[in-house]
Amino acid sequence: MHYAIDEVLQDRKDLNLQTNNNNMRTLNISISDLEYSKFGLKTDDFSFSEFVDIISKELSKQTLKECVQLADKYGLSKMTMDEITNEVKAVRKNAKNHN
Repeated sequence: MHYAIDEVLQDRKDLNLQTNNNNMRTLNISISDLEYSKFGLKTDDFSFSEFVDIISKELSKQTLKECVQLADKYGLSKMTMDEITNEVKAVRKNAKNHN
């Protein structure tokens, strides 16, 4: 299940993203209590970079979970490393032959 950023920010709980630099702005973002817990947030005050890191990690986890599910669905999760290596070599060889 992959969340778009607007889906991640639905059912809102206010967060203040602040920095100490006077040239910076404060950004208010709202997320649900469920998402607040899901992302493991401990404070409402952190930098935008920290926020991006938190969201990126969650999206990476979701993408990995989807890949594992697809690998299971198509039987790829049962392949040995040798089988994977041979499959990659065959695809590369086939690509070279068609170019």
